[in-house]
Amino acid sequence: MALRFGNVLFEPLWRRECIANIQITLAEAIGVGTRGDFYSRTGALRDMVQNHALQLLTMVAMEPPSRMVADAIRDEKLKVLRSLKPFDGDSVGRDVVRGQYRAGNVDGKGAAAFADEDKVPPGSPTETFVALRTEVQNWRWAGVPFYLRTGKRLAERDAQIVVNFRRTPHTLFPGRNLPNKLVIKLQPEDGLELHLLAAKGAGQGEALTPVSLDLDFDKAFAENRVGAYERLLLDVIAGRLNLFVRSDEQEEAWAWVEPILDAWRNDDAAPRPYAAGTWGPAAASALVARDGYAWAEED
Repeated sequence: MALRFGNVLFEPLWRRECIANIQITLAEAIGVGTRGDFYSRTGALRDMVQNHALQLLTMVAMEPPSRMVADAIRDEKLKVLRSLKPFDGDSVGRDVVRGQYRAGNVDGKGAAAFADEDKVPPGSPTETFVALRTEVQNWRWAGVPFYLRTGKRLAERDAQIVVNFRRTPHTLFPGRNLPNKLVIKLQPEDGLELHLLAAKGAGQGEALTPVSLDLDFDKAFAENRVGAYERLLLDVIAGRLNLFVRSDEQEEAWAWVEPILDAWRNDDAAPRPYAAGTWGPAAASALVARDGYAWAEED
């Protein structure tokens, strides 16, 4: 919110005319650990999508609040949730990918399959990975795909929002016409990256080279940094509720994911397998490729 509403630079660009797609990734390298019994009853959709991923989506897509107070912010986030394209049986099959990790290697170490984790019931159909495509159906975002992805035992721990801008309408320089992108990094380190194309040095032709402007929050604000949970506790003590969810937000988020859960209950197909230490099932890449795009690490 500080990036969007504290800087005039992004507002003219923060709309369908300039943005091609937005990707939100919440990836974990760890498995379910000792929570096998809990996770087998919950799954990635309930555990991460309906709360964490949707909260990030609303902050990216919301309109500017009238004031930076909790209810004004929540009102705008609620409008986004109510504008999300609803799912039905057909669209769940087309726009949602669920997976479950098999044995593999993470950071050079062997990792067991979800089915072999402690306290996981035999034959559990619980998803440990979800990727989905949705849209915010309003004037600002009409036609812009939002891709959400989360999972256990993925290639690395990574939480980020990638805003992919459209390509220039006409290419003046030789080489690839790479689009600009803004990467909002949340974990394991938080910061910002703005990816641009810049000219090479003199005498090397007119081909442009990809460069990035990189802001590391730990280096820039080292003296004022606090942990994520510490910040939330301090906000509670001070009565600052900007980062907390109101009940009608929760209800709207659950109403949006419920058709996905219903479709899965009526579907005999098992979650798609993926090897631990990878970025999930191949179908997740195909989901984005269908629109002519790729996940950030595949660019």
